[in-house]
Amino acid sequence: MPFRAAIVEDSAADAEYVENILRRWADARDCAVSVERFPSAESFLFRYAEDKAWDILLLDIEMGAMDGVSLAKQIRKDNDTVQIVFVTGYPDHMAQGYDVAALHYLMKPVREEQLFAVLDRAAGALQKRERFLLLPVEGETVRLAARAVRYAESFSHTVELATEKGTYSVKLSMGELERQLGEGFVRCHRSYLVNLAHISRLSKTEVILDGGKRLPLSRGAAQQVHRAFIQYYMGDSHEAF
Repeated sequence: MPFRAAIVEDSAADAEYVENILRRWADARDCAVSVERFPSAESFLFRYAEDKAWDILLLDIEMGAMDGVSLAKQIRKDNDTVQIVFVTGYPDHMAQGYDVAALHYLMKPVREEQLFAVLDRAAGALQKRERFLLLPVEGETVRLAARAVRYAESFSHTVELATEKGTYSVKLSMGELERQLGEGFVRCHRSYLVNLAHISRLSKTEVILDGGKRLPLSRGAAQQVHRAFIQYYMGDSHEAF
């Protein structure tokens, strides 16, 4: 699968050094990778507000007004899939990496074989999580990443899939869609299926998504949804650095 990586680093020389290793890793693994560099946490957040489709973030920690740990915490508010790797010359913040489920913490200068090993782990984690749907939409077949689906709503003969970039209407049963999406999604109502990664909070009668969208939570589904929500965010153990 192709990977999309961001290097957030205020030193141009360090950013170039990491990018060169990243590209050599991609060549050695025969995989496609697109890389963009950002000189500050703020510049990346500005871009992230418009485009959240990132796979790997390589973050420096000591940068300008916003540091790398603060940036990671901001990203984790609505994205638990992206693989975060800290690349820094300061060991003082290592414990904070656990708070944002960082994959690894690398000290500068980074050794190539060290970063290769971490990138292998990141790729493996992404491939295990990545699933795609092939959707018949207006006479065409659209390939859509399962993680892009925020929620789905069923109507009499169609299902509408809401994503960051718009809504897809397909002739598909909710049961079949639920099977294709697999884990990470839960039925909160007979007519709604929701991506756990986009749930911000739960009430007794509603599922509130990041961004404020509210979905109904039926009485019969409430216990399952609460259990799935807690397990999704608290049940996974993260590897130690």
